[in-house]
Amino acid sequence: MIPPSVAATAALLEAQGYVADAALATTVHLALAMRRPLFLEGEPGTGKTEIAKVLAAGLGRRLVRLQCYDGLDLAAAAYEWDHARQLMAIRIAEAAGSADRRTLASDIYSRDFLLARPLLSAIDPDLPPAVLLIDELDRADEPFEAFLLELLADFQLTIPEYGTIHAAVAPVVVLTSNRTREVHDAIRRRCLYHWVDYPDARREREILARKAPDVGASLSARIVAFVQRLRQEDLFKHPGVAETLDWASALTHLDQSELTAESVDETLGVLLKYQDDIAKIKGAEAARLVSETQGS
Repeated sequence: MIPPSVAATAALLEAQGYVADAALATTVHLALAMRRPLFLEGEPGTGKTEIAKVLAAGLGRRLVRLQCYDGLDLAAAAYEWDHARQLMAIRIAEAAGSADRRTLASDIYSRDFLLARPLLSAIDPDLPPAVLLIDELDRADEPFEAFLLELLADFQLTIPEYGTIHAAVAPVVVLTSNRTREVHDAIRRRCLYHWVDYPDARREREILARKAPDVGASLSARIVAFVQRLRQEDLFKHPGVAETLDWASALTHLDQSELTAESVDETLGVLLKYQDDIAKIKGAEAARLVSETQGS
């Protein structure tokens, strides 16, 4: 059941706790309606991966996740043959005296011996429809992208020894990238694209209200104002929405009802993940930022 409009798509995301702006809701809706993969780029912690999760929950589909990494290959991403079972089948056939090469080759390269990895699982016609998340594609080697082209274009995979497997129902495909390297144009051409930016203050307050309802309205506003200002600083890694939520939770666990320079100094490790950034903000700089948020 694909949402019939942009408003319905935004409502679907909102029902799962995801607060999307109009541009993102429109791109998601078009990707669903046009059956095109959705390619999301942006800084870490801006909610790219979460979109696939809420789509799976909202559409009632299983989530199939492929976490990319350096050295990822076809055997780990798409499929591989169960060589141990194939060898056993060969030995059993030989012992039974039925070792005709053509028949045996056909038997051991059947679906029974095929091990499905995430890409094949997502288009398996014998399984329920899926949302396929190809997460952090920029972490994989560039040659790996060539493996994806057939799947992204036609929702199918060709296995030389077996044949072509088509999806009975096209999966919803979401690709994410933190832009540590450029993803090839061939991937981009097959997708609808959206840059997921940090939310503005209004949307971040709304996210905090939904995800951390125990945080008081006053503290929530101060937290968001502080984080918004912090993202304007020259840091190695700016805090994402995930860090905002973690920080709000940490301050709540510490029974903080107000934002003070001391509470910021004590909890900067929740918000910032590099020592150089912490050292730059801790102390006088944290006190200045807290002071600037007093009226927020």
